[in-house]
Amino acid sequence: MHRYDTKRRTLAFGIAGLAGFVDATGFLAANSYFVSFMSGNTTRFGVDLAGWTMQARIPALLILGFVIGVTLGALLADRFEPRRKTAVLAFSSALLLSAAVARVSGSENGFLGLAVLAMGALNNAFRRDKEVAVGVTYMTGALVRFGQGLATFLTGQRIPGWLLNAVLWASLALGAVLGATVATHWQWLSAWIAVGFALCLLAGALTIEREPPAAPPQSS
Repeated sequence: MHRYDTKRRTLAFGIAGLAGFVDATGFLAANSYFVSFMSGNTTRFGVDLAGWTMQARIPALLILGFVIGVTLGALLADRFEPRRKTAVLAFSSALLLSAAVARVSGSENGFLGLAVLAMGALNNAFRRDKEVAVGVTYMTGALVRFGQGLATFLTGQRIPGWLLNAVLWASLALGAVLGATVATHWQWLSAWIAVGFALCLLAGALTIEREPPAAPPQSS
């Protein structure tokens, strides 16, 4: 994270917030399954499969949809590399809009399927050498890096940017709180708020990618 300038960091925090928002609304709609947290779905798949229940097909399909979303997002990022963030966010916004329409039409399965595709695609917004540079829909790596940075700090040393990992986690957590709150009280509105959120991030990506990259500040 410390390699990026302030605008790109802010965009990453915003995307993480969007992922938390959508994941919380999907979690409530899908009977405690996830649309962005595939480690959780993998555990649920194992538990369901061990019980020989047909429920195992739900996390399996969500994982498959996420992988397809990542793949489509990666192909799009390769095709539009100079404007990768814009292309990926435009694609994810379109998927979230389709998910909102599906929910209004009464198709919860359509909503979940399109939402999981969008979350998979989002992970291509920040890449380096065609691999994820910043995980924006899952936070295990960020928490590990924060913990490692904390250990280094306690020994009197310092890893550049280690606190930014905590901010990234907090962004997803705050998004999840907002998503759960809206989905609980105004379920019909939650999918449309996600669309508006994504479009705001798209506008931010457009602005960023029209400017030359700035040198990252020297911070810890």
